[in-house]
Amino acid sequence: MLIAQITDPHIKMPGKLAYRRVDTETMLRRCIAEVAALDPQPDLIVMTGDLVDLGRPEEYAFLKTLLTPLIAPVIMIPGNHDEREAMREAFGSDGYLPASGFLHFSIDDRYPLRIIGLDTLVPREGRGELCAERLAWLEETLARAPGRPTLVLMHHPPFLTGIAHMDAIGLTGREAFAEIVSRHPQIELILCGHLHRHIQTMIGGRRVLTCPSPAHQVALDLKPAAPSCFRMEPPGYMLHRWEDGNMVSHAVAIGDYDGPYPFFDAAGKLID
Repeated sequence: MLIAQITDPHIKMPGKLAYRRVDTETMLRRCIAEVAALDPQPDLIVMTGDLVDLGRPEEYAFLKTLLTPLIAPVIMIPGNHDEREAMREAFGSDGYLPASGFLHFSIDDRYPLRIIGLDTLVPREGRGELCAERLAWLEETLARAPGRPTLVLMHHPPFLTGIAHMDAIGLTGREAFAEIVSRHPQIELILCGHLHRHIQTMIGGRRVLTCPSPAHQVALDLKPAAPSCFRMEPPGYMLHRWEDGNMVSHAVAIGDYDGPYPFFDAAGKLID
């Protein structure tokens, strides 16, 4: 199974720039074109939050038009820039989002991996939260299928990065989350957004990855008093390949780069 992960596109209305500088529409169009041209094609595309910038219904409607070139099915979870009811209205007909409450879901039998989506959104706040109700839902959902390899999707990563301004709007409840996932070895991977960088660590004995954005990246500055900044580093997305019980993840840079060039000539000799 091949899964493409796109996160934090921050789509605004046509002609609007994020932070007066970032053309998120053009950058997502370029990402979608590259994903749609992949060979082999992904079996599934997951979008891990901050789908739009202001959470407005018209932004979600515009996002839907941008996604139309994609061939594989798309599933998504909310981020802190999203709005639950507007997102539910836009994408509820896809069949995996619940009709009310948090935008949690579990897709159990459609793919080789069971896929669980978590809603960490706190309305009108940058931080995320896994409250007692959400944690209980996760525990119960995982317990129902202890033998099924599982992929967990969430926007806010359950760890501190050392990037101070992002840690300040991190995940409340991450300690309890770590305890829960430590009891469920069927979790193969936890995929997150929010950080606009590729970062990886282990939480509760489970591997956790964050994905770069197809638009701007959060500046990597580990000084305790570092300012809140972004950089126009190469945009990206990720590919996750599940085969023979093993998950391998690739960070993919979006754009035209020199190459590819062969390592060996026609006679099989290494080119030096």
